[in-house]
Amino acid sequence: MLSRLAVYNYRSLRDFVAPLAALNLITGPNASGKSNVYRALRLLADIAQGRVISSLAREGGFESTLWAGPESFSRAIRRGEQPVQGTTRKEPISLRLGFSGKEFGYAIDLGLPARAPGATAFAHDPEIKAEWVWNGEQVRPAGLLVERKGPLVRSRGEAGAWSVVTQHLATFDSMMTHCADPRATPEMLLLREEMRSWRFYDQFRADLEAPARLPQIGTHTPVMGNDGADFAAALQTIMEIGDPQALAESVSDAFPGASITIACVGNRFEVEMKQHGLLRPLRAAEFSDGTLRYLLWIAALLTPRPPSLLVLNEPETSLHPDLLPPLARLIARAAERSQVIVVSHALRLIAALEEQRACHSIALEKELGETRIAGSDRFDRPAWHWPVR
Repeated sequence: MLSRLAVYNYRSLRDFVAPLAALNLITGPNASGKSNVYRALRLLADIAQGRVISSLAREGGFESTLWAGPESFSRAIRRGEQPVQGTTRKEPISLRLGFSGKEFGYAIDLGLPARAPGATAFAHDPEIKAEWVWNGEQVRPAGLLVERKGPLVRSRGEAGAWSVVTQHLATFDSMMTHCADPRATPEMLLLREEMRSWRFYDQFRADLEAPARLPQIGTHTPVMGNDGADFAAALQTIMEIGDPQALAESVSDAFPGASITIACVGNRFEVEMKQHGLLRPLRAAEFSDGTLRYLLWIAALLTPRPPSLLVLNEPETSLHPDLLPPLARLIARAAERSQVIVVSHALRLIAALEEQRACHSIALEKELGETRIAGSDRFDRPAWHWPVR
């Protein structure tokens, strides 16, 4: 489980460190930086898939994702006595992402290429300058397990001595994808596979052409896809090898007296809902947008193969306010098996989640364009020290 998330110089997250628990709720007014926290988590997951450079390119390029303000603020600027103005840069341009837990921590440092202009057509691509994997929640020299500086990657053996893993790692390749080895770097291999299990869900489709409304070829589906194309198969998998009682309770909690079944015609599956007072079940094509989205959340959150981390971005979208308390209870149930981070601005969902005993609420605000945790300052945030590049 992650206990800390740290982001430096990414959009409005100039120097952001957040404590994390089993169930985390990230809230705040519009433009406070909630989406940037979500994107930073996705970038971390992309590192383990070898996609961090291309993901930054899709966001408009490396330079457009960097903090747009000055390197630092004077006390006079913070008091409003002086206008915000540029300062002489003292440190190299850097975007850093990191996290830590009780077992392992990881951080990456990306910067601008050192090559002369014109030496390559990819001069605007960022370079991975450094990466680290360490033991424990805080990085210490004695706790470093794997270290990358430029093209050189080295790992610490059982006796504590460093050995070189490679001296020729490309600037656009992460050591997480190219140097994870069961013998040389077993800790990094474990951490990479855990990061690859992280799951993100963001606004399911519920329009008339949504894949979830159509009959689907059924096959065992312990993890539902982001587009819901295997929705019916995912529900049937929960019924057969997951927790069918939790499924039935979650449906009844949101739609009293209702139940769902999976109609199988040949090898095609389709979701049907029986409701009190109706003579026949409704097919997925007949569901309202909110009903379909809620059932998609059930299929996603009751997965028989829970991830180590589950991140939900605005799960309240298109749901009737009366469905938000049942959704909060469904999320709390999922947090018993996975660490969950929810990004939301729906007041009723926020209130319902905060009623859950395990909920850790993180309210964001902006000051001088910088995202920070409301009611905190740099002295009471979790301890975090970036390793030296």
